[in-house]
Amino acid sequence: MDRIPFGIRQLDSIINGGAPAGSVVLLSGEAGAGSREFMHTSALINGLEQVDTELHDLYYGDRSPDAVAPDEVHYISFTTNESQLVSEMRLAMDDDVVDKGSRAVEFHDLSERYFHISPVPRDWYASETASITDLRARHEREDLLGTLGMVLNEVAANNLVVIDSLSDLVSAMGEEIEWSDISSLVQGLQKAAHQWGCLLLLHINPETLSTVRHGQLVDASHGTMEFAWESGGSTRARTLVVQQFRGVLSQIEDEDIVQFETELGDAGFDISDVRKIR
Repeated sequence: MDRIPFGIRQLDSIINGGAPAGSVVLLSGEAGAGSREFMHTSALINGLEQVDTELHDLYYGDRSPDAVAPDEVHYISFTTNESQLVSEMRLAMDDDVVDKGSRAVEFHDLSERYFHISPVPRDWYASETASITDLRARHEREDLLGTLGMVLNEVAANNLVVIDSLSDLVSAMGEEIEWSDISSLVQGLQKAAHQWGCLLLLHINPETLSTVRHGQLVDASHGTMEFAWESGGSTRARTLVVQQFRGVLSQIEDEDIVQFETELGDAGFDISDVRKIR
């Protein structure tokens, strides 16, 4: 089975090049623990290979023989536009990596649709004058998720797609979006991803969910990576645990790895240490 690289060099090297094509991976992380940086790094490093192979080789190296680079990289955000996302990426990554990697990333800004179903003043998120159609769209329940579905149908096949973030959908829950919509969305993505042959990364902050609802998302995904802070004495460390992942977790367990200690460098998210069972 072909594998699509995550773009995290040490992780990909352990799991034969990346995630199996057709995977939906939940990135579940505490604030600041590295889940967002993982998303950014995955998008930019995969994009970098398309525009500057020398810089890609410097920060990532050669792909595994079992890995196939995605045809395209797409980044979908519910609340943030391309300029804001690129500025955020610069905070943790080298400017050269961000500038060149982002050229190959197609950003999809759904913030106008997202804020249509909120009381936020229109001029905060859109510059044009609202039309009758726009005003009506505020009351169309399927508008945001329907738009997301249309975008995915157009761009997902054979590609890397980042969805940032399910936490925004949780925040929008109410009359317009229900929990069942979000749960069904992830279940549907698991089925569709197999047909698309893509790698879908879904971000969620577990602090926005109950334990039961978080467990439902875990069950609906092919794989779940948990990012957390671990304290030891006077220091804190970012850690990554692969909680479950069909076709991947067994390889990690074969290496007796229980946890990855991570760090943020010029190329974004990286693994600094591998903790094994002793």
